[in-house]
Amino acid sequence: MEMFSAIRSSTVGLAVFAVVTSGLIAVTQVGTKTRIEHNEREAQAKALYEIVPRSQIDNDLLDDTVEFVAPGLLGSDTPATAWRARRDGKVQTVILPVTAPDGYTGNIHMIVGINADASIAGLRVLAHKETPGLGDKVELKKSDWVLGFNGKSMASSNDSNWAVKKDGGQFDQFTGATITPRAIVNATGRAINYFRSNRVQLLGSDSAEVSQQ
Repeated sequence: MEMFSAIRSSTVGLAVFAVVTSGLIAVTQVGTKTRIEHNEREAQAKALYEIVPRSQIDNDLLDDTVEFVAPGLLGSDTPATAWRARRDGKVQTVILPVTAPDGYTGNIHMIVGINADASIAGLRVLAHKETPGLGDKVELKKSDWVLGFNGKSMASSNDSNWAVKKDGGQFDQFTGATITPRAIVNATGRAINYFRSNRVQLLGSDSAEVSQQ
């Protein structure tokens, strides 16, 4: 009887331990997930507000979004999120996620801000695997090269000036590295063309007014 009692006590103890452990793991997972989501939101907000400063708009970029599908921009047909910046209630800028698939060492993930008049508000590279000391100059902390897009616009969908200088265009390439800047210039051009073709979806009710200007 003493043996059975000991076994029963041990079983109950193990069951309680398992329940408590499972509860702690669940709480930890929820807490970790919440922290990760918070950190991702903060990082996302930092990049977005570098393109469109908070002082220039009157809405929250993270909460004013529109879903879209664009395999030509992202390399997949998975729905993506675009962010809209408003002033006085009107969309001034749309920020699109864009993937350049032809970087020197793989995909270059970036966001491109496009104003309502189809000019570039700014762009930031979010992730890449380009060569340190060469291709990584696409990062703002390494070089101000990306700032050269600010205010630029394409005359047409096949504007020959929208290219790196080595290809007869207006954008500088890096010494010893042309592939990376070329990939970003081309991807940004595709973003502008997508914006022009999908103005109604991206700008909503503001598109009609802009198209008449």
